[in-house]
Amino acid sequence: MVVLAMLVLLALVGLIVDGGLAYLVKARLNAAVDSAALAGARAVPAGKNETEQRASAIKAAATFFAANIPENYLMSRPKLLSTGVSFDKGQVTVDVHAEAPMPVSVMQLMGFTALNPVAYAQTIRKDLDMAFVVDTSGSLSTSAAAVRASAKSFLNKFSVEQDRVGLIHFASGAVVDNPIAVEDRGFDRNAMVGKIDGFKFVGNTASVEGMWHARNELNKIPLLSRSSLRVIVFFSDGAPTAFGSSLKFNNPADCTRPGVLAHNDVAPSGLYEPAMQDALITSGCSAVSNKKIRTTVKGLPDWYDAHDNKKEFPIVTAGPREVTASLASDTDAWKNITRAARNLPEAVAARARDEGIYVFTLGMGQLKSKTGFDKEVGENVLKCMANVADAPSRCYDPEKPVGMYCYAATTADLTPCFSRLASAILRISK
Repeated sequence: MVVLAMLVLLALVGLIVDGGLAYLVKARLNAAVDSAALAGARAVPAGKNETEQRASAIKAAATFFAANIPENYLMSRPKLLSTGVSFDKGQVTVDVHAEAPMPVSVMQLMGFTALNPVAYAQTIRKDLDMAFVVDTSGSLSTSAAAVRASAKSFLNKFSVEQDRVGLIHFASGAVVDNPIAVEDRGFDRNAMVGKIDGFKFVGNTASVEGMWHARNELNKIPLLSRSSLRVIVFFSDGAPTAFGSSLKFNNPADCTRPGVLAHNDVAPSGLYEPAMQDALITSGCSAVSNKKIRTTVKGLPDWYDAHDNKKEFPIVTAGPREVTASLASDTDAWKNITRAARNLPEAVAARARDEGIYVFTLGMGQLKSKTGFDKEVGENVLKCMANVADAPSRCYDPEKPVGMYCYAATTADLTPCFSRLASAILRISK
């Protein structure tokens, strides 16, 4: 009986000692294959074609596996057995399989010579449709080089063959530099880099013009061809000061088309071409600058109509910032133009979220200062657009897609902020 009891006791000790070590090895092995699979998925965009992308993913997986479980960890021999990378209609699947055979001590008395913990991990990188919006207003002229470099670095995070990306820049108006592909997958990164290198930084901040085009680009893609993840990434350094509108002229023949109305916190500065970065509309439409607006224009229209006649986004509204149609005094013009300029990009972002689109925003510069008629902190607009938890309570809705807001205090913070946004996008694409 003593001998039998000793055998049972030795078996229990062996199970505790060797099983406990095997459990620790298995936990570390699981963490290693998880990190390898994630790293492989993130490395896919580094290649220009499937062959290069597969090689990049396999190399990254091996590197992260080795970094997360050292040789001879608790006497085990970790080994990455396989890394599979498969492509299927814009979706990339990375499968990682590893083992860590290890000797046993006490359990040898029971006839066991080794244990062999194994681990599997799979990461699915979903297809992506993304509209990338860059502010090129005049206030960024001293930061132009940093903005260009950070924007190009951001594009490198995405796959030129799998991800659809469109590029838009805005100031007084907005320009779609590279339309998003509506049927084929991928994007021309080299062409976008060329456009970014050519950006000039001049003009006002018509944020709604950039946002409207971003949402419009994503919604151009036929419903059955849309990616499972749809994203707008919006960068700006200032609170909005302009928006598109068909003003109510006293003499309708003076100006028969919409323009972007801008206010410089002193007086209206004019009507700008909606489809150009910073070009004033000439002829009768120009009679809105300074105090001329009092005698030439009856007021603002009820609805945002710079691009179509849909009654989607109200200009004259009771909230979130009250706007009336009046432009009859300096105070009315300043109040109503700047409030509408802030309301509208928030409204477009909210509608985009209703359609399942995530909005990610990045701000820099003086956005933490109180500006405009209401002396409101400028970054409130970007936080509301992104629907983040620390946004004003009036605009945060956890039931809708929650994006991310990153603030770059200096130009040195731009690239890290863009990297954080890219990482967040890749996380929700898995």
